[in-house]
Amino acid sequence: MCILIVSRRLNRRGIVLLSRLLFFREQKTWPEKRVCSQYIRLLVVFFVASAVSQWLQTLPICVLTAYVLKSTSQTGLQKHVIIMHCPECDSYLQPPRTWIKAQLESKELLTFCVKRLKNLNRVRLVHAEFIWTEPHSKRIKVKLRVQKEVLNGAILEQAYIVEYVLQDHMCESCSRVQANPDQWVASVQLRQHVSHRRTFFYLEQLILKHDAAAHAIRIKQMAQGIDFFFANRSHGLKFVEFVGKVSPIKSRNDKQLVSHDPKSNNYNYKYTFSVEICPICREDLICLPPKVAVSLGNLGPLVVCTKVSNSIALLDPFTLRNCFLDADQYWRLMSVDQLYTLADAQVARASDFGKNDIIFSIRTHLGHLLNPGDFALGYDLYGANSNDIEMDKYKGLALPDAILIRKSYEEKHQRKHGKPRSWKLKSLNMEVDDSRPRIEQEKMNSEYEQFLRDLEENPDMRFNISLYRNKEYLPSEMVSMIDGEDVPSVPLEELLADLDLTDEEDGDESMRE
Repeated sequence: MCILIVSRRLNRRGIVLLSRLLFFREQKTWPEKRVCSQYIRLLVVFFVASAVSQWLQTLPICVLTAYVLKSTSQTGLQKHVIIMHCPECDSYLQPPRTWIKAQLESKELLTFCVKRLKNLNRVRLVHAEFIWTEPHSKRIKVKLRVQKEVLNGAILEQAYIVEYVLQDHMCESCSRVQANPDQWVASVQLRQHVSHRRTFFYLEQLILKHDAAAHAIRIKQMAQGIDFFFANRSHGLKFVEFVGKVSPIKSRNDKQLVSHDPKSNNYNYKYTFSVEICPICREDLICLPPKVAVSLGNLGPLVVCTKVSNSIALLDPFTLRNCFLDADQYWRLMSVDQLYTLADAQVARASDFGKNDIIFSIRTHLGHLLNPGDFALGYDLYGANSNDIEMDKYKGLALPDAILIRKSYEEKHQRKHGKPRSWKLKSLNMEVDDSRPRIEQEKMNSEYEQFLRDLEENPDMRFNISLYRNKEYLPSEMVSMIDGEDVPSVPLEELLADLDLTDEEDGDESMRE
């Protein structure tokens, strides 16, 4: 009956094809996919009645798949795409002139690859994933799964692989650097006029965590700071803004004319940003000027710096009053949590043990940390010769014999001297002058070791930086806890796994333990 109804709508050739399909269906023996594809391709031209379309939905999956494969090839979906890749900065060209940075098998790279396909809007994309290839093969393979409505609401799904061929082509900034490494446009000069480099060690970790120096084409270590060179003025400005958010700074900028084209009225400049970091560091003892002390509610005049970020936290160790000084030298009071405890203590110099009985009775803000018999670091004001102009303005000011700053674990650290730590830090790839004297190099190593100890003792410092697990550390080398020894250490839950995909040799050179 169905054949009679359909015969009114089909010509002779369509009836012959339909009869063959009915024969295959009754015998339950279907020809190969290529033959079915020919039948379907010829038969669809003559199918008009909806009854025939519904009947086609009862055909086996091999016949319908043959039709879908034919229709998918007609949609013009690409299976081979060529993309430009910069091997220097590991970025990809998004036409016409935008370069996008992305790591292999990352979400950013997968999004970039899918957007490069043409005619993808003709089908519905369901899923996309990478297929592993050799890193040196210059090939990226992505497996796509698409859906399309084929016959009267019937939806079939098909998966196919797209191969992307990488062609090396350096971006404009990398080409400029390769042509002339000194061809920079903006330079940021970080300076701090102090006798140590602990501030730059801490700032280096913040830069690495936030990837603030990603656009720097060269980094050079100087005597009292670090120089960063950028290929674009906007990158230099962005870096200066980042430094201003993590430390109190004072900056000025200047520009120098390099070339000028009078015909097109184009000017090329080199920009220099001079950034000076505030010389006040954590645990410094500060004498406030009289006007400043009055403006802060008669704070001090002797205060201790407890924290340095984009503002300076000051603490009066005798009254536990706090205040903050921002980078623009404006004072503002803020309420903070009580982190200290006042206590009366009797202290003596370590050099006086066994020689005399000089003992000082002082008041300290470290009552929550110190116990009888502990060592502490502080400022000895008993025999200090004060020649500060600001301090002379205070008439009748009685200085304390000593001001304690922090608890000392020096004796316990010496027992662990030479033992590897369970964590490590990354370092910037900066140029270092190898002609420095040996004494200066030993001083820098000692300051870096002190910086690592500060990280172990101060959780607030570790909060803003990233610490990584040390693969060379063995649990058997852990120092045993003798006589209740409580040396500060970094908990394992604060450590990050090192996910650097570069070679191990390159990674070991960029790590400092």
